[in-house]
Amino acid sequence: MDDLYRDYILEHYRRPHNFGVLDNATTTQEGANPLCGDRITLQLRVSDGQIAGVGFTGRGCAISQASTSLLTDEIKGKGVDAAAAITSGDVLEMLGIEISPARMKCALLSLETLQGALGPSASKPDAEAADEPAEAAQA
Repeated sequence: MDDLYRDYILEHYRRPHNFGVLDNATTTQEGANPLCGDRITLQLRVSDGQIAGVGFTGRGCAISQASTSLLTDEIKGKGVDAAAAITSGDVLEMLGIEISPARMKCALLSLETLQGALGPSASKPDAEAADEPAEAAQA
């Protein structure tokens, strides 16, 4: 079963969904993980409270890129409030593999960037899902 999930992650890494610059984006947010060099730029097109379009560019490890691909699939067509309610646990469930504490920042970069794009009303990733203290999550 682990190989199936690894293949799933690698497929999203090799052929990420929603990858590319989004025309007519209404918001753009950059996210980075300085610990390993992951970088993404997330673009949203919001219309009438719905995420009408989503795209991302960037580079990084398989976990960060797969996480972003999966998250963009999840939020496309959703209401902004529903997208803002996505938690770190939801993202980890989408990935479907066990993430080590050292890779947690990679896995949650997409969510952190989405929350920045949605503004201050978006919730922050919960530290207990990361199995590390809040101070370490900020590193």
